[in-house]
Order: sequence, then C-alpha cells, then structure tokens
Amino acid sequence: MASFAGANAAHAKDAPAKVLVLGDSLSAEYGLKRGTGWVALMEQRMAKDKLAASVVNASISGDTTSGGRSRLPALLAQHQPTVVVIELGGNDALRGLPLTMTHDNLLAMTQTAQASGAKVVLAGMQVPPNYGQDYTKRFSDTFATVAKSTKAALVPFLLKGVADAPNATALFQADRIHPKEEAHPTILNTMWPAIKNLLRS
Repeated sequence: MASFAGANAAHAKDAPAKVLVLGDSLSAEYGLKRGTGWVALMEQRMAKDKLAASVVNASISGDTTSGGRSRLPALLAQHQPTVVVIELGGNDALRGLPLTMTHDNLLAMTQTAQASGAKVVLAGMQVPPNYGQDYTKRFSDTFATVAKSTKAALVPFLLKGVADAPNATALFQADRIHPKEEAHPTILNTMWPAIKNLLRS
C-alpha cells in the first residue's frame, strides 16, 4: 500500500490538479439541465479563480455509501485525483440502512482515497426532523466523526442556505428532495472554500 500511495502522490505533483466528486443525485444534476449543477459550476469557478484544475463528476443518482465504496478504487486508479469529494449518505437514510454501515463505508472511502495520495472533503448531510431527534443527530454526527478520525475536511451540511432557507420550499423540485437549478450556486458557495483550500495547500 505504501508504494501505491507514493506512486500516486508523485504523479499528483507532476500532473494538473483534479477533483473527483463521488456523489448521488444531489451532485449528478438530477432534474436539471446539463451544466447547471454545483459540480459543473465549480469548473467555472476554478477558471474564474485561475486554478489549473479539472473536475470528474462520478456521481450517480440513487447511489449509497456502499455503492460509492465499491466504485471508488477503480475511479482512483483511472483518474488519480488530487482531491476527492465524498457526497454520499442521504440515500442510506432514505432506505433506512444502519448508521454503523454508513459510518464504516464513509470511513473506508476516506481512508482509501487518502492512501492513494488524495485529500478528502466530506460533504455532510442532514435528515428531516420526522426521522426523530436521536437519529437525526447521530446521522449528522457520523460525518463529523469520520472527518475527525481521518483529518479530512468537512462541510457540515451540503444544503446549508437551501434546505434551511426561509424560502426553502421554492428552492426544491416537486419531490422536495432535489434542489432546483437556482439553488446550486448556493451549494457551490458552501462547498467551494473547503475544496479550494485543499487545491491550494
């Protein structure tokens, strides 16, 4: 494993920076015109900020942390990213999967990405209050726990400024799960500082 990590780290120094986004429908432009989701907007922001970096959006609608965990090794080998953004977990909650499974998968993905030489940003998620106060808190804390134990960067809530906005209902599609196009600049503004910091460090 050490030689693998060393090889990728050495490659990363010579190659242009690359951000791999491993996410679900919130990053896969579900219900949106192509090029209007936050990941596509991030490429525009990079150009504006004169950051020589590219973006690979490996997000799949409906994906869970288990799906991401199984897909990640091949994606790391293929793309050799500088930064990996892990935006998964929401579908675990929707399907009622055990929190221990979500934690273990997030931890494994973070460690696997770091072992390849990449830096990691965890995009935290929160579930609605109807899940119950205890579950809601434990679910949110899962992302913070993994970030703390691995020293990964954490964005506590991907949908901050959207799901908790005064006009939140107007910012979501009819399913009340997926943000509309006009909400995605806010999502980018939430995610970008952590990603930019790792690209520049």
